[in-house]
Amino acid sequence: MEARGDAVRLSGATLSLVKQGVAVPSYDRAKAKICVVHFGPGAFHRAHQAWYFDEMLGAGHDLAVAPVALRSGGVRAALAPQDGLYVLATREAQPSYRVIGSLKAVLTASETPEAVFAHLMTARLVTATVTEKGYCLAPSGDLDLAHPDIIHDLARPAVPVSLIGWLAEGLSRRRVAGLAPFVTLSCDNLSDNGGKLGRAVVTFARALGDEALADWIKGEAVFPSSMVDSITPATDDLLRAEVEAATGLTDAWPVQREGFIQWVVEDRLGDLSPAFAAAGVTLAADVAAFERAKLRLLNGAHSTLAYAGLLKGHETVSQAMADPDLAAFVEAMMVEDIAPTLKPTPDLDVPAYIDAILARFRNPAIVHKLSQIAWDGSQKLPVRILETTADALAAGRSVARLAVPVAAWMKFIESRDGQEIVDPLAAQFAGRRGVEAFLALPAIFPPVLVRNAIWRDAVEAAYTSL
Repeated sequence: MEARGDAVRLSGATLSLVKQGVAVPSYDRAKAKICVVHFGPGAFHRAHQAWYFDEMLGAGHDLAVAPVALRSGGVRAALAPQDGLYVLATREAQPSYRVIGSLKAVLTASETPEAVFAHLMTARLVTATVTEKGYCLAPSGDLDLAHPDIIHDLARPAVPVSLIGWLAEGLSRRRVAGLAPFVTLSCDNLSDNGGKLGRAVVTFARALGDEALADWIKGEAVFPSSMVDSITPATDDLLRAEVEAATGLTDAWPVQREGFIQWVVEDRLGDLSPAFAAAGVTLAADVAAFERAKLRLLNGAHSTLAYAGLLKGHETVSQAMADPDLAAFVEAMMVEDIAPTLKPTPDLDVPAYIDAILARFRNPAIVHKLSQIAWDGSQKLPVRILETTADALAAGRSVARLAVPVAAWMKFIESRDGQEIVDPLAAQFAGRRGVEAFLALPAIFPPVLVRNAIWRDAVEAAYTSL
């Protein structure tokens, strides 16, 4: 057993040594059957989906997970000696600690490909958190057949390197064996993630020249969309030391997140639905409505806090929310300006969602830097603020508050004169001063919006007041 200092390392053999007050698996891990394969077992997966599967296992559902890293052996090196166990720290006023037991058979695809295929042959569900770039999509949203990983996988489909290649080959082997396809569930922050993933796999199969496989996947396989949410700060040595003190055991790679957690899944899971629903997953007919609410209410308010908060000298989200004027402004914008642009949706209680977001923003245990949120504003403002603004204008509502984050962003860019700006359009910002100069950036501000006198006046007024 490995140790750091005087502490014994967490593992199945040492689990009984965990200090009192730390939650441990209530089920027999040895008997838990692996029925889920997950590609991309980074910190977010282990803080989010793996927690849900731990809940399902505790309720008697056989949904243990085989986590698969596509290339890096870091997760396997950290968790294999721990038998897949690790600690999740929940960041609230009173932190809590829980040993997650849902991960078993930690794998690196490039090292043991046949072991991965063996699990794909028996899996009921395949999930993924590989980031948007892991889908190898072109700007159109379709599979990029010129992507180096896709070129490789088309030439050598039995030894894939991309998520798309792994799914296509796994499904192909199941078809040949006369097995039904597994359900494939994307958990990445990508709109219509299930639809895009499904179309990419079908396109890949056709590019292989296997029309029968492509038709079978299109007709039989299911790719539900989903939305995930929970702030997950990075693991550092402070967290490792804290977890060791709380548990009495060393954990090579603990993870942490806020108390709030959300998983909305398109209701196409078949016989998996009861297990998901019992664990608190929201099964919805329209995931897009939840995505829109998150993008506008959560992300839109985040950007507003970032730019306005930095101008007022705040450094973190919780500090900005401790500013009474700023907190009241953001809440009014969410309730009066953003919420009316959302369509009524079953299972989405907008007032309750707003209250939950505000509580999350005020959580001092989560150190979320405004400077981090402020980056890439040229990409964020159009979808977080400007689309909401266009809907408000079309409905004849005031856009005075919605103009403030836009003007604050302009002031933020001006304040960075001569300093690094993390933004793909940063080179175009040099020397710009005043509203007119920034509105001359069509990649950010659509001409139809720029021509709207009501909105222009609102931005000018906000810019002057700031």
